[in-house]
Amino acid sequence: MAIIHHTTLKPTKLELLTTWLPTRPWYVGAGAPELTKAGGFRLDDPEGEVGIEFMVAVDTSGPEPTAYLVPLTYRAAPLTGAEHALVGTMEHGVLGPRWAYDGCHDPVLHAELLALVEGRAQAMAQSITDTPDREVARSYTGDSPTIEGPLSTARDTATGTELRTGDGKLVHLHRVLHPTPLPPEGVLGHVTGAWQTPDDTRTRAVFVTLHPAPGT
Repeated sequence: MAIIHHTTLKPTKLELLTTWLPTRPWYVGAGAPELTKAGGFRLDDPEGEVGIEFMVAVDTSGPEPTAYLVPLTYRAAPLTGAEHALVGTMEHGVLGPRWAYDGCHDPVLHAELLALVEGRAQAMAQSITDTPDREVARSYTGDSPTIEGPLSTARDTATGTELRTGDGKLVHLHRVLHPTPLPPEGVLGHVTGAWQTPDDTRTRAVFVTLHPAPGT
């Protein structure tokens, strides 16, 4: 169970993302974003070592607000071989130095995301300890009880981030969120979640989809 500490972070997560987001191929803004944290959820690391957060950050710098899905992991020490995925370092008021990574490159997030899709893990509230997030919905209709891991190296595209499972299935993380409660047809599984828009509307979108392996 992750313990949520209500304390200071220097720099803040949004300050790190303001610099990092424009470097991503799926970023659709024209300059530096103006970000607010608008929603998302957490997953628990069974070992209790890594913080896992799926944040929705809304950019209001353009003509229309844009919502981004930003999966992050937080570690007490650098993740070996993941220098390219480092979003930045922070000083946590309780835990001390924390290394924040693009979670799509973190094997702990990979394992718990697959467990969430299958229903073996519970989405948890971002800001309340030991509280399920009932707004997160998931499904899995695959023909095997367990998706084969580990996931492959993450690949960013213009529309999101892709990973492959051990048996060839495609995990697609929708980085730019478009309000819709339903996944596209033909997927094997999905995760949907909610966030608050700048006009104070609660809206939903598909966060993650799981697609069949090619040729199946």
